[in-house]
Amino acid sequence: MFTIEHEFDATIVTLVDEGEADTPPAEDVTVSAFEECITLTQVDRRTDQPVQITLTMGQVRDLLVALDLPEGVYRRED
Repeated sequence: MFTIEHEFDATIVTLVDEGEADTPPAEDVTVSAFEECITLTQVDRRTDQPVQITLTMGQVRDLLVALDLPEGVYRRED
Protein backbone atom coordinates (compact mmCIF):
# COMPACT_ATOMS: atom_id res chain seq x y z
CA MET A 1 0.00 0.00 0.00
CA PHE A 2 1.20 3.56 -0.56
CA THR A 3 0.04 7.14 -0.24
CA ILE A 4 0.83 10.17 -2.42
CA GLU A 5 0.81 13.80 -1.27
CA HIS A 6 1.68 16.85 -3.35
CA GLU A 7 3.38 19.59 -1.35
CA PHE A 8 4.50 23.03 -2.55
CA ASP A 9 8.06 21.92 -3.34
CA ALA A 10 7.88 18.12 -3.34
CA THR A 11 5.84 15.03 -4.03
CA ILE A 12 5.75 12.72 -1.01
CA VAL A 13 5.15 8.99 -1.46
CA THR A 14 4.87 6.81 1.64
CA LEU A 15 5.38 3.08 1.11
CA VAL A 16 3.51 1.08 3.74
CA ASP A 17 4.71 -2.49 4.26
CA GLU A 18 1.72 -4.59 5.24
CA GLY A 19 3.94 -7.60 6.03
CA GLU A 20 3.90 -11.12 4.69
CA ALA A 21 2.27 -14.21 6.14
CA ASP A 22 5.27 -15.12 8.34
CA THR A 23 7.04 -11.78 8.80
CA PRO A 24 6.09 -8.61 10.64
CA PRO A 25 5.76 -5.45 8.56
CA ALA A 26 8.81 -3.25 8.07
CA GLU A 27 8.81 0.44 8.97
CA ASP A 28 7.20 2.74 6.40
CA VAL A 29 9.49 4.37 3.83
CA THR A 30 8.87 8.00 2.87
CA VAL A 31 10.10 9.05 -0.59
CA SER A 32 10.27 12.82 -1.10
CA ALA A 33 10.83 13.93 -4.69
CA PHE A 34 12.20 17.44 -5.04
CA GLU A 35 13.37 19.17 -8.22
CA GLU A 36 17.07 18.58 -7.41
CA CYS A 37 17.05 15.32 -5.42
CA ILE A 38 15.06 12.47 -3.92
CA THR A 39 15.22 11.55 -0.25
CA LEU A 40 14.32 8.20 1.32
CA THR A 41 13.47 8.23 5.02
CA GLN A 42 12.77 5.28 7.32
CA VAL A 43 12.72 5.00 11.12
CA ASP A 44 15.43 2.68 12.47
CA ARG A 45 13.68 0.24 14.83
CA ARG A 46 16.80 -0.10 16.99
CA THR A 47 17.22 3.60 17.73
CA ASP A 48 13.70 4.86 16.96
CA GLN A 49 15.38 7.64 14.93
CA PRO A 50 14.76 8.48 11.27
CA VAL A 51 17.50 7.60 8.80
CA GLN A 52 17.63 9.57 5.56
CA ILE A 53 19.37 8.88 2.25
CA THR A 54 19.60 11.56 -0.44
CA LEU A 55 19.95 10.62 -4.11
CA THR A 56 20.88 13.13 -6.80
CA MET A 57 18.77 13.04 -9.93
CA GLY A 58 21.76 11.45 -11.74
CA GLN A 59 21.83 8.65 -9.17
CA VAL A 60 18.08 8.13 -9.63
CA ARG A 61 18.53 7.85 -13.40
CA ASP A 62 21.37 5.34 -12.85
CA LEU A 63 19.17 3.31 -10.51
CA LEU A 64 16.34 3.17 -13.03
CA VAL A 65 18.69 1.93 -15.75
CA ALA A 66 20.44 -0.52 -13.37
CA LEU A 67 17.22 -2.32 -12.52
CA ASP A 68 17.13 -3.77 -16.04
CA LEU A 69 20.80 -4.76 -16.41
CA PRO A 70 22.81 -7.87 -15.47
CA GLU A 71 25.74 -7.77 -13.02
CA GLY A 72 28.65 -5.57 -14.03
CA VAL A 73 30.11 -2.07 -13.94
CA TYR A 74 28.45 0.53 -16.13
CA ARG A 75 28.69 4.23 -16.98
CA ARG A 76 25.53 5.91 -18.19
CA GLU A 77 26.01 7.93 -21.38
CA ASP A 78 23.68 10.97 -21.58
